[in-house]
Amino acid sequence: MEVYLASGNQHKLEEFIEMARELELKISMKSANDAGGMPDVDENGSTFAENAQIKVEALVEKVPEGAWVLADDSGLIVDALNGEPGVHSARFAGPSANATANNIKLLHLLHGVPEDERTARFSCSLCFMKRGAETRIFSGKCEGHIMISPSGEEGFGYDPLFRPIGFDETFADLGSAVKNSLSHRGRAVADWADHVRQLTG
Repeated sequence: MEVYLASGNQHKLEEFIEMARELELKISMKSANDAGGMPDVDENGSTFAENAQIKVEALVEKVPEGAWVLADDSGLIVDALNGEPGVHSARFAGPSANATANNIKLLHLLHGVPEDERTARFSCSLCFMKRGAETRIFSGKCEGHIMISPSGEEGFGYDPLFRPIGFDETFADLGSAVKNSLSHRGRAVADWADHVRQLTG
């Protein structure tokens, strides 16, 4: 099975390739760049699932006939911020913001909030389809807290600030193998992988 990831994010592609390999899926994972690049899309959905479907539908017309497209939309939901950054996680500090700027804004907004009130969760929705096939959505969540300051060198995005429940370290401290087994994306991917196995036998 040939699967194109509807993203130009190399970190995300590498994470999906690693998870697919660990799950022993019979797929060839490719980047949107292998299909001429990810089209510009307006991610104006109100949910992660809606945004994932917007990305899939934008790329599916560009990939070879019979190939599947997988899109991920995910983000951080912070209870003390009424659910922000949510679907705006990637652009929290502005349209051209990077992870450092987003993390700085998050810490600024949470200044003075005690850690036990910094409850948060990562949420992920995957959309999977090919031309002529039913669109499927797979979702996952990971509960945790936002730390007072960043920690760890691995991961990306908000990983240095997010401590999953049951651990003293952040996602960026724990490393990809542990993160993939716990994460919102890892849980959504596990459900998606079951579906792929049914399709590939």
